[in-house]
Amino acid sequence: MEKFDYTKAMAELEEIARKVEDPKTSLDDIGGLVKRSKELIKACRDYLRTVRESIEEAK
Repeated sequence: MEKFDYTKAMAELEEIARKVEDPKTSLDDIGGLVKRSKELIKACRDYLRTVRESIEEAK
């Protein structure tokens, strides 16, 4: 499994936001973009939770 890259995920979320705000983006495309953004947000939250737990364990 590939290591999660938080920076890349955030950059992809920013790109998705730009596309969703673009009036030229179709509603069909927006549906897929929203689905992908939900996946990325969950992955980011899981990653941050893991980092926080590892920091707390190190104390």
